[in-house]
Amino acid sequence: MAQQNNNGQQVDVKQLLKVRREKLADLQQREKDPFQITKYDVTHHSVEIKEHFDAMEGKTVSVAGRMMLKRVMGKASFCNVQDRDGNIQAYVARDNIGEDSYKDFKKMDIGDIVGIRGEIFKTKTGEISIHATEVTLLSKSLQILPEKHHGLTNTDLRYRQRYLDLIMNQESKETFIKRSQILKEIRNFLDSKDFMEVETPMLVHNAGGAAARPFETHYNSLDEDVKLRISLELYLKRLIVGGLERVYEIGRVFRNEGVDTRHNPEFTLMELYQAYTDYYGMMDLTEEMFRYLAEKVVGSTKFTYNGIEIDFGKPFERITMNDCIKKYAGIDFDTVKTDEEAKALAKEHHIEYEERHGKGDIINLFFEEYCEKNLIQPTFVMDHPVAISPLTKKKPDDPEKVERFELFINTWEMCNAYSELNDPIDQRERFAAQEAAFAAGDDEANHTDEDFLNALEIGMPPTGGIGYGIDRLVMLLTDSQAIRDVLLFPTMKSLPNDK
Repeated sequence: MAQQNNNGQQVDVKQLLKVRREKLADLQQREKDPFQITKYDVTHHSVEIKEHFDAMEGKTVSVAGRMMLKRVMGKASFCNVQDRDGNIQAYVARDNIGEDSYKDFKKMDIGDIVGIRGEIFKTKTGEISIHATEVTLLSKSLQILPEKHHGLTNTDLRYRQRYLDLIMNQESKETFIKRSQILKEIRNFLDSKDFMEVETPMLVHNAGGAAARPFETHYNSLDEDVKLRISLELYLKRLIVGGLERVYEIGRVFRNEGVDTRHNPEFTLMELYQAYTDYYGMMDLTEEMFRYLAEKVVGSTKFTYNGIEIDFGKPFERITMNDCIKKYAGIDFDTVKTDEEAKALAKEHHIEYEERHGKGDIINLFFEEYCEKNLIQPTFVMDHPVAISPLTKKKPDDPEKVERFELFINTWEMCNAYSELNDPIDQRERFAAQEAAFAAGDDEANHTDEDFLNALEIGMPPTGGIGYGIDRLVMLLTDSQAIRDVLLFPTMKSLPNDK
């Protein structure tokens, strides 16, 4: 097996790997095994040194990281060490670290983890560096990193071996640093609004709260089949019943569905519930939070995604689902009275539907076909059909619709919110309709949750609730093109050696 090195020469990879193991064996024989080292005193990181050079020049520091470049020039050499924050150059001279240590340094490989101790200075070319007085091999790399100048360009390998991606691609590393910042700022924002972060079960007997197929497993200790949650909703509402007026959870949910640029079967969802408000309160909260996140994470309420400017500074548009369809498809579903009329319109416009679908389902199909692709700037789409919203309060003046909205940005659904249904009698009827839909072939329909109904009978106050897809939000704010780019370890089909 051969590949090109940085100079374009063919090299034998197997031989290089063999040499690395021989180097390790030699170190071990000389009682210099790097894997026996248990700690290293890191005093500073690269970016900190560069940013505060004027105050730190001449000071002794210790840094540690991965050696990414090495130039040996007789009695003196240069290497570049990449740490958590960035990279820094080190000047390593035989006369400063000793002859034996310098011999060991010359045998070190790209990819080795090293500790560098020395004084901060600036080279004749103006590069901030460390004049090494001590170099310590902390971990021996037995594999070969991808060729430096081309980086790690194999997309499949980037996802499967994220550790390599983080080493070789600074942009990828920055994406995940920014993801952490987004989660931190979400918590800061909600904490300022007196929300309480909670945790609810992942293994459940009834996976409700969304239209999705669950993953199923078996609980050996209780000899019962259980499911992985598809939503956070029903347990969080129980907490509202219990008197915790403002709650939220950020956690993994699992949906047994396909994988594409915006979907992964395991993803991060945030849901929050606030007593004594409605879906208008959720709109106001969402708009304020998204604007806050853009300012904190991107530095502006205007940013670009895939070359298109997105503006969070302007008030988000609000439009009903029927008005949106009227705007983009020219059909007014407020004048359509029966399921038969709706199906006739679907046939006329070549919208595929199932026989069990009624007017509400067909309205949603028209919206998906004609409207979503036009919703680039932030838009709240409101007042969905009751048939596709089994957990939502009906509009008092129009019982065919519910107090629900979805926020669309860049054609994507970013969140889904309701004035929560708190009438236990109505909720039981909705569950019955969902059971009928399941019996008719809808394997994503909800099932009746008796304990949740019992909670509603105890009494839940008027409540607004919302669910946010965190991964899509991260995609938007980091200009990432696929959900796998913002998941550290996305779901991948296993390779033969993985099984």
